[in-house]
Amino acid sequence: MAKSNKTLKNHSDLLLTFGENLKKIRQEKGLSLRKMATLCDLDDSNISKIENGKFNIQLSTIFELAKGLNIKPKELLDFSEIEK
Repeated sequence: MAKSNKTLKNHSDLLLTFGENLKKIRQEKGLSLRKMATLCDLDDSNISKIENGKFNIQLSTIFELAKGLNIKPKELLDFSEIEK
């Protein structure tokens, strides 16, 4: 794996980076929190917590988010653009 300028130092960094990536993808698709929540069958307040790094999600939730966003789950875990 290539070395980046931003290193994930702890659990909180990982949650924040995942949330930043989720928000970036959601906004690129032009989705509001409410619309995304409907597509993913999740509560919009939980998506907000995920995007702000305040909610640790399960693997099944990653798959639900990916399904709702119409992307592959691995795209939610690709932090390469955020790490720059």
